[in-house]
Amino acid sequence: MPEGGGAAGPDDHGQRPAWGRHGRFPPGGSRRYPPGGPRAGRRPPWWPEGEPFPPPWRGGPRRFPRRVGLLVAVAVGLLFLVSGLAWRLLWDGQHGPGGGGQGWSGPPFPLLILGLLGVAFVVGRAVRRLAAPIGEVMEAADRVAGGDYSTRVQVRGPGEVGRLADSFNQMTERLQASETQRRALLADVAHELRTPLSVIRGNVEGMLDGVYPADETHLGPVLEETAVMARLLDDLQILSTAEAGVLRLYRERLDPVALAQDTTAAFRARADRAGVALACRAAAPVPAVDVDPVRIGEVLANLLTNAIRHTPRGGSVEVVVGPAPGGVAFAVSDTGPGIDARDLPHVFDRFVKSADSGGAGLGLAIARSLVQAHGGQITAESTPGQGTTMRFVLPAVESSGGSSG
Repeated sequence: MPEGGGAAGPDDHGQRPAWGRHGRFPPGGSRRYPPGGPRAGRRPPWWPEGEPFPPPWRGGPRRFPRRVGLLVAVAVGLLFLVSGLAWRLLWDGQHGPGGGGQGWSGPPFPLLILGLLGVAFVVGRAVRRLAAPIGEVMEAADRVAGGDYSTRVQVRGPGEVGRLADSFNQMTERLQASETQRRALLADVAHELRTPLSVIRGNVEGMLDGVYPADETHLGPVLEETAVMARLLDDLQILSTAEAGVLRLYRERLDPVALAQDTTAAFRARADRAGVALACRAAAPVPAVDVDPVRIGEVLANLLTNAIRHTPRGGSVEVVVGPAPGGVAFAVSDTGPGIDARDLPHVFDRFVKSADSGGAGLGLAIARSLVQAHGGQITAESTPGQGTTMRFVLPAVESSGGSSG
């Protein structure tokens, strides 16, 4: 932080400075207070000007157990006080010290004191076991609210308290993963948009400077790059709405074999140009499906595009439709080089693509989201050198959840 203080906020490393028992620690970790100490009301030279001094007390993990213990102690004390008053009123002082002029007629007084101390000890341990973990969760929740999603707490305490800590850790893990994905998505989108924007800017500046004529030759690449950007934005919109569960589906009851055959026929010309044999068949009679034909057609089209692109000339691509437990399975198999075992678990992640891919790496991520939006599942199987099989299963009409939209 520059000399002279500044606005309150994170330090140069993105983390808030440490809080000590008596306030904020100065740089270096030692507490250097001015003469008179922090309780004299003087602001240390390293204290930010935008924050009050001394700082408000921020509890910490030990304050909550102390509060609970104090509350229990007060409750026990009031209980004994009320019990004593009721005893004296109901029995007119016939028990206790001097009751009825006979002296102490109840238990021995030292034994009563030991009993009270024992009860206090047991209650104190119980309160500590219960309240200390809850206090740690409360303190950790403050750190998460401040943006520290790496916060974790120790799972301890009775069953319900332990489950609370475990649930808190799972929540922070999901928040941290979501934040990591969000940052990665922003970086990937910026990277994918940088190339077409550079092409557009270079051509437009060249035409404005008179270097290039404003003809079809130089305006064509600009139009192509705008189409690339529009396709990328459309893909991102489909992906975001599908992952958020708000994608509108126009379901129809269809024959899955006919749907696969129609999509395959649309790619036959492309397969012929690539020298790849393309076939579609039904492995067995299958029930009808209740799906959005446009969206499932996009899934099949994406899988066929990848399969034809990665299959060498003379290879083959086959689409097989068959029954599956609770639904209908669509499998697109190719005889290409396959996918490395290290990359196979990530093929459905966003912006993951091979070196020879011409897209932005969103096709398989969109395919997975569309299949999941229909209540299905998609998987990938591959052996290097022996090809790849992309398989997704959709619920049949009998087990489908009905139309949405």
